[in-house]
Amino acid sequence: MKVHLVGEAATHAADLRAHLDDGIEVSELPASVAHDGAHDGELGSDDVLVSLRLRRGRGPLPQVGLLHVPGAGLDGVDLDQLPTATAVCNVYEHEGPIAEFVLANLLEWEIGAGQLRQRMHTMPWPDLYRQRVPHGEVAGRRLLLIGYGRIGQAIARRAAAFGIAAHALDDYARPDAAATLHPTGDLLDQLPRADYVVLACPLTNSTRGLIDSTALAAMAQHALLVNPSRAEIVEEQALYAALEQQRIGGAVLDVWYRYPGADGDPDGPATLPFLDLPNAWCTPHSSAWTRELSRRRYAVIADNVNRFTDGRPLRNVVRDPRPARG
Repeated sequence: MKVHLVGEAATHAADLRAHLDDGIEVSELPASVAHDGAHDGELGSDDVLVSLRLRRGRGPLPQVGLLHVPGAGLDGVDLDQLPTATAVCNVYEHEGPIAEFVLANLLEWEIGAGQLRQRMHTMPWPDLYRQRVPHGEVAGRRLLLIGYGRIGQAIARRAAAFGIAAHALDDYARPDAAATLHPTGDLLDQLPRADYVVLACPLTNSTRGLIDSTALAAMAQHALLVNPSRAEIVEEQALYAALEQQRIGGAVLDVWYRYPGADGDPDGPATLPFLDLPNAWCTPHSSAWTRELSRRRYAVIADNVNRFTDGRPLRNVVRDPRPARG
């Protein structure tokens, strides 16, 4: 049995090996494995494949014992084409960094500490002091979380420490003290009440395009939209128009509509020039990308590989294997 690390996952081989049981072999394969079958002959039916993506259109996918996605999102894997005998697991460990990223941006949106610092270097001291402009504060603001899983809960707990009133849309989450829960059908009713709207749900058929022109029109004009989830949850043209026309206060965009990949490298992260808008704060899908993240994630993945080898129950199971029909 081997563990095959595909593409970016291969750069974390040392993090994985540090926690693997003795005797488990690790191989490093190119990112193209996700899109073509050139290396399928190296994959055994009892092997573990660690890959963020595995999608080949309508073509067959290789059978391995366990596909372990090195993140939480599964939108890069064609589960319908994956052999039923293959188990699928994912991994989290990113909710804390994403929550810190969201709170940092909310604080910066209200306080503008970077701009205050810049003004210290660009204006004479007497003028700067006498022309101070009051900034905002997050305490007493209302936060609407769309989705209340691990990420939403981590954001709500931190928001509470700053005096932010957190509300969440989720039909399946368990109530807790950090946020007031509402059904997802209340989206248009809750949007006008929110100062901050944070997307914390996965990309699925039901969430794709959830934030459309109607939803954006329902937001308060001063409200801030924060998306550390998936870009396609928000309709691209509708979002650009709302920002360009200043129908919402602004947006923090960490996830994008176009990424470098097997189909070539796009010129930019979107078809529209979000980077030119002063009220769009754009970052390169980095909200969770901390120095500590990969060590935590690959420790969990290694534990699952050890469990898989020993026949013990797996963690974070997305799909149990089913025996092939005889």
